[in-house]
Amino acid sequence: MGPLTFLVLCGTIFTVKSELHSLTYIYTAFSKPVALPGLHEFTAMGLLDNRMIDYYDSEHQKKVPKQPWMEEHLEKEYWDKGTQSRKSKEQWFKVNIDILMKRMRQNDTDTHILQWMHGCVGETQPDGSLKFVNGMDMYNYDGKDFLSFDDDKQVWVAPITAALETKRKWDDVQVLKEYTKGYLEKECMEWMSKFRDYGKEQLENATKPTVHMFTRKAKTESNIILTCLATGFYPKDIIMNIRRNGRVLNKDDGLQTSGVLPNDDDTFQQKLHVEILKSDVSTYTCEVNHPASHWDSIMCGCKPLTVASCDSLITVMLMIFMTFKGLHYGLVNFKGCTGLQNPPVSCDKDFFFQICYLKNVFPEANFKNNNNKSLD
Repeated sequence: MGPLTFLVLCGTIFTVKSELHSLTYIYTAFSKPVALPGLHEFTAMGLLDNRMIDYYDSEHQKKVPKQPWMEEHLEKEYWDKGTQSRKSKEQWFKVNIDILMKRMRQNDTDTHILQWMHGCVGETQPDGSLKFVNGMDMYNYDGKDFLSFDDDKQVWVAPITAALETKRKWDDVQVLKEYTKGYLEKECMEWMSKFRDYGKEQLENATKPTVHMFTRKAKTESNIILTCLATGFYPKDIIMNIRRNGRVLNKDDGLQTSGVLPNDDDTFQQKLHVEILKSDVSTYTCEVNHPASHWDSIMCGCKPLTVASCDSLITVMLMIFMTFKGLHYGLVNFKGCTGLQNPPVSCDKDFFFQICYLKNVFPEANFKNNNNKSLD
């Protein structure tokens, strides 16, 4: 059998003029204990630029730092007050899950989930300060959007009928709407600036991706699945493409993406894959751009390498050229009957974030009126 196809891994120049930063708080509560390892009846966490900075769960009932610079710069009083705040929120969630279950006429046989996510996004300015871009305050019940705050119009938005009663009640409380808007646009931004100053050295230490390209068997005997995997990068913003003879593939071509997923070391991964014929003689290119790590690789014009094929062996050879603090290059050679079938992935954390990370949302509101924000 002749050559199967040609694979080249290269990049393109990408310039970033500004950066977006986020501070997010995510609360997740189950209607009853969950008999799964690593999952608690109630959890709360803070994330700065998608890195966990603090954590609380119903088992340990203590707000703890998840970054050394958070522990170094914040006094014991901060953590003690944070613990009390989250204990209060834990009780708030118990009460309000019960309210929603009764409203929707649900029994306690099934497990139900209530989540609250809020925070802000800011853009860096030439003087190094952060300018407010947008904020988010939203609730989710059993995996569906329940209620969210429209910061511009200062109204609560109810996408489902079951939330209309809560929307009407909260819209009538003007002080709550003003406080929510003020928190998202000012207090949240102030905390984000403080936290970024505390962890400046680590947060600005972007990590470039490690890129793998490999094939594996498809269900159809005449096909194989071509995969491009970028992993170990931080922050999470990345651009990936697979090209066929220079043209970027899309969903219509059968291209599928995992989306950006978390690893268990505060880095991220993303995978693209497409099913192709073994007899395909097109040239396939995997392009990966990670602006934060200054991966400004340039199409190098190197000679394409062959992906040879036989009934029992697929060999993928990739020439990787990149510019990262100088020019570095290397030859990556993968051999095996099905390529890399199990690329590195953190199953536990991926599962956890599928539950908790509903959307890209963003410092923790110490809502003075939180105990009055009943969902009834």
